[in-house]
Amino acid sequence: MSKPVVLIAEELSPATVAALGPDFEIRHCNGADRDELLPAIADVDAILVRSATKVDAEALAAASHLKVVARAGVGLDNVDVKAATQNGVMVVNAPTSNIVSAAELAVALMLAAARHISPAHAALRNGEWKRSKYTGIELYEKTVGIVGLGRIGVLVAQRLSAFGMNVIAYDPYVQAGRAAQMGVRMVTLDELLAEADFLSVHLPKTPETVGLIGAEELAKAKPSLVLVNAARGGIVDEAALYDALKTGQIAAAGLDVFAKEPCTDSPLFELENVVATPHLGASTDEAQEKAGIAVARSVRLALNGELVPDAVNVQGGVIAEDVRPGIPLTEKLGRIFTLLAGEVAQSIDVEVRGEITEFDVKVLELAALKGVFADIVEEQVSYVNAPLLAAERGTAVRLVTDPESPDHRNLITIRGTLADGSQFSVSGTLIGINQRERLVEVNGFLVDLEPTDHLAFFRYEDRPGMVGTVGQILGEAGVNIAGMQVSRDAKGGKALVALSVDSAVPAEVLEAIRTSINAESVRGVDLTA
Repeated sequence: MSKPVVLIAEELSPATVAALGPDFEIRHCNGADRDELLPAIADVDAILVRSATKVDAEALAAASHLKVVARAGVGLDNVDVKAATQNGVMVVNAPTSNIVSAAELAVALMLAAARHISPAHAALRNGEWKRSKYTGIELYEKTVGIVGLGRIGVLVAQRLSAFGMNVIAYDPYVQAGRAAQMGVRMVTLDELLAEADFLSVHLPKTPETVGLIGAEELAKAKPSLVLVNAARGGIVDEAALYDALKTGQIAAAGLDVFAKEPCTDSPLFELENVVATPHLGASTDEAQEKAGIAVARSVRLALNGELVPDAVNVQGGVIAEDVRPGIPLTEKLGRIFTLLAGEVAQSIDVEVRGEITEFDVKVLELAALKGVFADIVEEQVSYVNAPLLAAERGTAVRLVTDPESPDHRNLITIRGTLADGSQFSVSGTLIGINQRERLVEVNGFLVDLEPTDHLAFFRYEDRPGMVGTVGQILGEAGVNIAGMQVSRDAKGGKALVALSVDSAVPAEVLEAIRTSINAESVRGVDLTA
């Protein structure tokens, strides 16, 4: 088989290619050149870009084999995520690759503005020794207000706490208790503006945050305030900031981002109390290498059909550690469900019960669907296209959660309605410190079986001698039984034998068992593919 093709459309670190490994054919092109990009993307499985390559609807339409777009960085302004989703293409980025670099730059700008580094440096280069003019202020024992206590905001808070600063924060989506654990006091924006000696912005740019800090807000600040924005341009009103700095309403500013970029001509650049950089938050060797390695790993996962935590167009977002062990189990349950039911269900409920329901378990619905379709479609099933496959087949899907789980700490059930109106279900759980996978229910029959690579299920009328007959036929065929469960709904009623075996049961052996025990249903399940 030919190797999957990965197109690197911009210059990335050598570590990126190394992280991809030998399993892919690597090609290169200049993604910024449209005439070069469109033919180059036609037959590739994945494309890696930075910010210069536009992966829009036109490019996606030209890419008939494309499965994943990887942006080696945080922003996705150059990727049409909606069009990618409509085409069943996964989009991944590296959301944490630059957070340390961005946090360190914010601190650097704060220090530079507090100590007048930029004008003092310029004066010295002009042959002027102006020690008295550029007397600065310390950060020690001052109050810093963090606007936006996300990942970068937390890193900034931690670093400034080490400077001996009093840290307060405004973020309506962060609970005060969580902030208190970090030594941060949550306040309103008005309180923050009134109390802060330093202010650092760490919010995403949204319709709600554009212009959040304008003339009215700056009028509430101390005249000694040093404001830093290394997040997104436009959150701080630049015209209002210029007026506040020019009139002495606030003391200084450190800026790395601007409302329109590239920005080389701003009135703010004329002011000595402004230190500015050209959006350098992610511009460190370490951040670029982390981004390349992160997306390379995501590409490997995506092309293998595995869960990609950094996929931006997959529901579920960041996956809690408590939920992760249930993902492969749920995918196996999905495969077992379809192989035993023998058809695509008209509707599917993915039921999650127990302690893990306190976390976001949406990813388990995706894992179930991936398993449900894994063995019945020609194309590779991923966490992106599995819901599309369900929609195309008219399968209604629902995630059901319940914190109560009477028999197991956590229980995952896939329950579906088949074409004849009957229902079919399989359930599984994780047990012990090592979170071992167990199949615990098959269509109402209680079992306790490890879902190994090879399984077999036989349903028949309960009567003596049937288990021995099954064992004898398998033994004669050289199929070793690793585990066996016998369950029945009533004495003399329906019975189920569930087996884990060391090798796949050949079709002729399954048929021999069917005939010998007059089985209603005989199924072999192979989970190796």
